[in-house]
Amino acid sequence: MSLTQNVFFSPLVEFSHTKLSNKSKLGNPMLKSKTRRSGKLGVSYNGYPFFTRPRHPLESELSFETESGGGIGIDSFFQGKNIFITGGTGLLGKTLIEKLLRSTSLGNIYVLVKASDNEAALHRLLKEIMNSELFVCLREKYGSTYEEYVKSKLIPVVGNICEPNLGMDINSANKIMEEVDVIVQSAASTTFFDRYDFLLDINVNAPLRLMRFAKNCKNLKLFVHMSTAYVNGRREGIIYEKPLMMGENGRKHDEICSSLFSLDPADEMNLAMKACIASTGRDTTKELKRLGLERAAYYGWYNAYHMTKAMGEMVLNETRQDVPLLILRPSVIESCYKEPVPGWIQGNRMYDPVIISYGKGQLPAYLADPALHTDIVPVDMVANTTIAAIAKHGIMNRAGVNVYHVTTGFVNPLRFNEMFEYIYEHFNANPLVETGNVSEMKLFDQFCNLSEYLREQNSVVGAEAKVRKQNKARVAYAEQLCKMYEFLGFFKARFHCGNTRVLLEEMSEEERVVFEVDATKIDWNKYFVDIHIPGLRKHVINDTALPV
Repeated sequence: MSLTQNVFFSPLVEFSHTKLSNKSKLGNPMLKSKTRRSGKLGVSYNGYPFFTRPRHPLESELSFETESGGGIGIDSFFQGKNIFITGGTGLLGKTLIEKLLRSTSLGNIYVLVKASDNEAALHRLLKEIMNSELFVCLREKYGSTYEEYVKSKLIPVVGNICEPNLGMDINSANKIMEEVDVIVQSAASTTFFDRYDFLLDINVNAPLRLMRFAKNCKNLKLFVHMSTAYVNGRREGIIYEKPLMMGENGRKHDEICSSLFSLDPADEMNLAMKACIASTGRDTTKELKRLGLERAAYYGWYNAYHMTKAMGEMVLNETRQDVPLLILRPSVIESCYKEPVPGWIQGNRMYDPVIISYGKGQLPAYLADPALHTDIVPVDMVANTTIAAIAKHGIMNRAGVNVYHVTTGFVNPLRFNEMFEYIYEHFNANPLVETGNVSEMKLFDQFCNLSEYLREQNSVVGAEAKVRKQNKARVAYAEQLCKMYEFLGFFKARFHCGNTRVLLEEMSEEERVVFEVDATKIDWNKYFVDIHIPGLRKHVINDTALPV
């Protein structure tokens, strides 16, 4: 949908344009700093915590003391509560729905579904959610009454977040406004290089529409927005869990005149609209993709997806008034670690094209600094953290905004060279191709060196024209794949997760068992070798030769 087709763009001019100071508050990264509540010293080196996995005594320095031993009260909060969720058929939305149904005694979950009518919406719900392998534990729990139980809890609502009133009919809208306690905004476009107008519409305008709807809900206790940790742009060092304010950019704090680049979502809407009108025919999509990349680079983001998600946070914070807002920022979401199905994943996501291509022998090298860390979080841990945070802030029911980094790099770091060692270990023992085992991945920190190596690997002296063409295509594919995720390979920041660690400390022992949120318990070798890659082979490429 282009901007010219949507009537919700004009209200964006109501945003205030508060100019914020972009001065860094990180201070000297070599200095130790006290935690806010416990008063203990956090040991660090060059701004990063220093301890080994799976748990080192120094990791306790990141913990926070709590006076209450009774837990957050997750079960009591969700008792009879009604949830309205967008993006329920996506990876995270589906995992969140499953966990809520299996581990809480909530009331109903209203799921906004893009469909032509109620019957089509119910069909999507049955096909994409109820029949999913993710729900195997619920099927076992309820047996022959499984379908009846789920139908009694899940209520499909015909709608579209890119339409006025979210595309809902008046009766559905009124019912939800009367009954809903928590709204979860999980719908988004996660394509890095999509059209700028489309990304603005779904990642900025859609959350705004939902917030307007939320203000009319009589019993709303919390508005939950699923974002991404990479809304912080190109900033380096330790990134704290603080809200984005209108006008902020993603440039490095030490860049000259970085504070002068004030981002205005309304201006970006108008710019995209003008570009859409000016371009014609087949050039429109190409032009709007180019515009998105250009604007993201100008304001300090790696791509238009991250930039529009940042703007989505800004408009929610700017327009929420007294609506309590909870923002979850996961890093790279991958397959389930523990439950309900270890290795379950939906779609070919983030690192998965890299892993699959490597396993098939199509990607012998990768562009990344081997000593830098990547940040991956299993989807079940994201769902558990979301549920625990909802309960905590839903009980508080205070107007304000709270941000959680649902990440692993700060407490359980994983270097690129380690990740590719684990990936190699799996494919060396379980080849994906009949030609035999793959070689160990070579990592390059310069694109020119990577490109030269790829050409050497795909050169055959005296090869026929057809073979040369195929080899050239392999090189082009590998280069494009590496360039797409280049920002991750050289990302020099860590996402501080203090709020998530506080959440863990406040949970009771029973809550910690049922809702696992402790990232220090992830064994990365086991995750890649025995869980994620087998799950990827089963659920994405339908490889039945390897049991999961």
